[in-house]
Amino acid sequence: MSFIELISRHVAYPLWDLKEHSVRLDEHRKLQRIQWLDPADIAELQLRRLQAVMEHAYRNVPFYRQNWPRDPLKYPLQSKAELRDFPVVEKHDLREHQSLFVSETVSRSDLIAAKTGGSTGVALEVLFDKRCQQQRNAAAMLSDSWAGWRPGMLKAALWGSPPVASTLRSKLRRYLHDRIFFLDTMNLNDDTMLAFHGELQRRKPRALFGHAHSLYELARFIDDAQLEPITIDAAVSTSMMLLPVHRKVVERVFRTNVTDRYGCEEVGLIASECEEHEGMHLNEAHVVVEFLNEQGEAHEEATPAAVVVSDLNNYGMPLIRYAVGDEAIPSDRSCECGRGLALIEKVVGRTADYLIKSDGSRVSGISMVEKTLTAIPGIEQLQIVQESYADFRLNLVPARDFNEETQRSLVAAVREVFGESAKVAIERLERLPKTARGKSRFAVCLIDEEQA
Repeated sequence: MSFIELISRHVAYPLWDLKEHSVRLDEHRKLQRIQWLDPADIAELQLRRLQAVMEHAYRNVPFYRQNWPRDPLKYPLQSKAELRDFPVVEKHDLREHQSLFVSETVSRSDLIAAKTGGSTGVALEVLFDKRCQQQRNAAAMLSDSWAGWRPGMLKAALWGSPPVASTLRSKLRRYLHDRIFFLDTMNLNDDTMLAFHGELQRRKPRALFGHAHSLYELARFIDDAQLEPITIDAAVSTSMMLLPVHRKVVERVFRTNVTDRYGCEEVGLIASECEEHEGMHLNEAHVVVEFLNEQGEAHEEATPAAVVVSDLNNYGMPLIRYAVGDEAIPSDRSCECGRGLALIEKVVGRTADYLIKSDGSRVSGISMVEKTLTAIPGIEQLQIVQESYADFRLNLVPARDFNEETQRSLVAAVREVFGESAKVAIERLERLPKTARGKSRFAVCLIDEEQA
């Protein structure tokens, strides 16, 4: 451990929390303890926190007061299963009635705003109070520690539009506390990745964070250019699905296991892999997660289901039974690590990443991409864009062995699912297009976007 890492961990971290009157480190200690509780004790803790935030929401948040069937203070929840008595909050509810979700006990100016592009590209603004932000940071610290990160470690990050340290205070924080340097994923090309590889060699960070797809792009570049691999102690993938075929490349180049993490701007961390990589542990101290089928009923099978989340921390803009727009596979297994936190098998994608057949049935675009990447030679990266029920555009980054047979096999794979009348256009690119936040999507259904 370097001297500066020691100072950061034992001096800068506690002093910064003290200066900002933050609960982050205290919450982190609580989460370290909670993770080892029995599942029954964790469920009891969740129910208490859920009851408290729902009482607050009914008393102080107009949307819930107007739409809930009963007062949770007069009729307390006896179990989390009773959540199904309350309506699900959809993204359009939040977008169209944002002011109704803000607590009457706080000033809007005291809340922190975060924006997410959403599946349709329409900006969605969410608000939360400072305590909630600090609690979310504590949860991120816990999941990062499962990857091998410790406070004070120098981190490299691949992130879209990274923050710029312009003031003396922000520069000091970055140097002594955050200890991080960035590669902007909005400017990811051979020159910037070559320069970043050199910076990785020179500065020798012990941790690497980034969008899953960007981590893969950097690893693939290092591999293809036959540059020296970089040894990393802790690698964390977030913001989008990490496909198994991509994980192998990242782990080989950076000589470490990758910890995949799942969350969203609206509610923070939802789940994360631990060191066993046997699934993802739910962040049960901070969120209650439900899995619902297409009829809105509880889904307990090991098949994809809609993810609905209740945030236990955000009292400024409570989100209770919020449909995040993702699907995941629940699990009834216990992890070998011994933590009492429940598992999900994996996140299978956003509902927006589903493609639609002419009969209205859905097809997982991410699953199609994963299948073709592993079954058809000649493809490095692939994005499927459905422009209509019968028109598809395949954005493709070719591998060295790309040829005519690759194209024929891709067209056949699409027609096998969507019928022989499907029209398939293949566009060869150097890199896949990114969203405004520097992410790439595996599948884009424009039918959904036009109807949204």
